[in-house]
Amino acid sequence: MHNSGFFRVFLIISAISLLLDWYIFSGLKTLSADWQSHLWRNVMLFGYLFISVGVIALFLIGFGSFSTASGMRPFHEWVLSLFLTFFITKLFFVIILSLGDLGRFFVGLFNLASGNRSQPAFPGRRKFISEIAVLVAAVPFTSMFYAMFKGKYDYKLHRKTIYFDDLPDAFDGFTITQLSDIHSGSFDNTEAMQRGIDMAKAQKSDLFVFTGDLVNNVASEIEPYMDRFSEIKAPYGQFSILGNHDYGDYIQWNSEQEKAANLEKLKQYHATLGYRLLLDENVTIEKGGQKISLIGIQNWGRGFIQVGDLNKALQGVPKDAFKVLLSHDPTHWEEQVRYNATTIHLTLSGHTHGAQFGIEIPGFKWSPVKYRYLDWAGLANEKNRYLYVNRGFGFLAFSGRLGIWPEVTVIELRKKAA
Repeated sequence: MHNSGFFRVFLIISAISLLLDWYIFSGLKTLSADWQSHLWRNVMLFGYLFISVGVIALFLIGFGSFSTASGMRPFHEWVLSLFLTFFITKLFFVIILSLGDLGRFFVGLFNLASGNRSQPAFPGRRKFISEIAVLVAAVPFTSMFYAMFKGKYDYKLHRKTIYFDDLPDAFDGFTITQLSDIHSGSFDNTEAMQRGIDMAKAQKSDLFVFTGDLVNNVASEIEPYMDRFSEIKAPYGQFSILGNHDYGDYIQWNSEQEKAANLEKLKQYHATLGYRLLLDENVTIEKGGQKISLIGIQNWGRGFIQVGDLNKALQGVPKDAFKVLLSHDPTHWEEQVRYNATTIHLTLSGHTHGAQFGIEIPGFKWSPVKYRYLDWAGLANEKNRYLYVNRGFGFLAFSGRLGIWPEVTVIELRKKAA
């Protein structure tokens, strides 16, 4: 079913993009005004318009075929990503050009106010402003193309060692590999994606966990990759939970029965992958005669689906047990876990993707997602109750990653020295 409301929004955005093209065209005319070859000047000017208008047309055609019955496919994500790349590039160009034009406006006002007739009331645009605009706009343009062609499969290994006073001695040095947010419906390069699976396998951790969003919407999205993700094995087992996208809430179904059947099929696929899906329940991991409790809940997120039941998941868990919780959305930790009467030592989450865009350098981390989530990537600690937020294995909507790269996590549990 085509969503006409969405399409009207796309039409408005496309119209804005065309207005930006009109302004940019004037800046490019200034840039090329002194070119000796009129042929190359026209090639540049009208070549730009041809490409830009073509991208807008592709965007409208692509989302003209968009259906809420199936959701976004890799084609839609590529079309959206290409349009965003050009749109953001245009914005950068326009900002620089408009600052120059604003300066010209104030110079003109000054000339009029001072009665200086030797200078034009509104000075002509200077070529170097257009040159600066091109250079500045080239930064987002090249960066976003890198994000689309390279960054989204540029897997990074994040290792964290966390020390606990009450970790059972037998688990000192116990390792957990975590993947999250696979979003299999977005993959467009299977061999590139395999590098991430190989990275996870190479860690040879004691335990493997997956913290939700196996698919974008439909269980069948994971089918082409079942054999690959089932390669990930660990001596103490593979465990998983559901994320908000796994419930099929973001597309339209013919009936509630069809939607429920899709969820049941997805649960079966977890088993086929070799993952023990934890649905508000817990299991005991035993090593050397000692035990820890692994707890998994269904999705619970602020502003998202809230079906997870932590109290139910904790039933039968000894109060003094060392506990590791799998919970897809980090807001669950913020609102129900970190101050809970029951001590949960470590929570492993995902969900945020780090917005797939940001800056991470030693000592500094930023992403626009920080304005939505208190904890959005990496390790957080509240009175020795830890949360680790995985940046995600896959991608969604924007078919790329820039600065916040896809992640394979290895957590090592260590016993604090007395």
